[in-house]
Amino acid sequence: MNKRKICVVTGTRAEYGLLYWLMKEIEEDNNLELQLIVTGMHLSPEFGLTYKEIEKDFKIDKKIEMLLSSDTSVGISKSMGLAQISFAEAYKELQPDMLVVLGDRYEIFSAVSSAMIARIPIAHLHGGEATEGAFDESIRHSITKMSHLHFTGTDEYKNRVIQLGEQPQRVFNVGGMGIENIKRLKLLSKDEFEKSIDFKLNKKNIIVTFHPVTLESATAKKQFQNLLDAIDTLNDTCIIFTKANSDTDGRVINSMIDDYVSKNSDKAVGFTSLGQLRYLSALQYVDAMIGNSSSGLAEAPSFKIGTINIGDRQKGRIMADSVINCKSDRESILKSFKKLYSKVFQEELKTSINPYGDGCASLKIIEELKKVNLKNILKKSFYDIEDLHEKL
Repeated sequence: MNKRKICVVTGTRAEYGLLYWLMKEIEEDNNLELQLIVTGMHLSPEFGLTYKEIEKDFKIDKKIEMLLSSDTSVGISKSMGLAQISFAEAYKELQPDMLVVLGDRYEIFSAVSSAMIARIPIAHLHGGEATEGAFDESIRHSITKMSHLHFTGTDEYKNRVIQLGEQPQRVFNVGGMGIENIKRLKLLSKDEFEKSIDFKLNKKNIIVTFHPVTLESATAKKQFQNLLDAIDTLNDTCIIFTKANSDTDGRVINSMIDDYVSKNSDKAVGFTSLGQLRYLSALQYVDAMIGNSSSGLAEAPSFKIGTINIGDRQKGRIMADSVINCKSDRESILKSFKKLYSKVFQEELKTSINPYGDGCASLKIIEELKKVNLKNILKKSFYDIEDLHEKL
């Protein structure tokens, strides 16, 4: 019997970390064959050439260069076009039986568009989510409509995918992928972690990840400066920065991080990529995750730490009680720090629950990838939800 060829695409460090255990399960399954395409930031020196880390874990079947040096809207649109051409060629050579993608980034949109034209069935992870401040929202829902199997993080997201017209029997709530990493990785001790980043932690510690809000024009610099100004008021606090991704204006933020760290090397350290092990290990020893990254909503709550979620980038996502939402001005961020360190909030953190599942997502996904009948799966019929007024 021929093995079913499952092609996984990854373009960023964060997404690779979420896909890691699923790829391990595919690789070790006797009925499946893993194909791996690496693209986007993984291949960029500016973003740490993270494909080298992937090569320690898996064989990479194809590397697709698509990032231009520009992070303007024109540059990103050109990158998307270049990616779509290259993915078409890769699929023709690899001939996968199914494509597996996660999330909502523009390089994944290009990968899925090419697969749809090539008549390759698509399985999409983490669909149905909302991020009202980023064009990821539109990309994510577009990927949902081009996909044939759906694996969501919560029941609410599952219902939203069905609301988009997808057949309920093709939509599965498996929980968030990030929780599985927390359960299955052997995280570093405090001493090991400090050695790994060559930096000593202080009495208080925070980790900062701030990405551009892509549906706002030229706000990255001002918003991030407000955050830096607020951080400067904290006493006895170490700051670990992880840099922004390749979205529009991401380079502005990264330049500001470099400048801040160079002037505050006694209390701040910055990384292009910590990698999953160091990043999750860091969450054990910090007081909070600060910024607007989805990891502050998906992973941080499992460590019983606070998240200060700034601005509208993640607006619409399901959030734990450990998340403090605030505006992007300096005063709002300062108020959030005050709440974070208050006795009442610190007590509430002890009973906070992560809403993204039990950490067994990969095993649930594998079962569906193995048993799904691919014959005629490409022909989708729109699932109509009955009009509520008629029901009433």
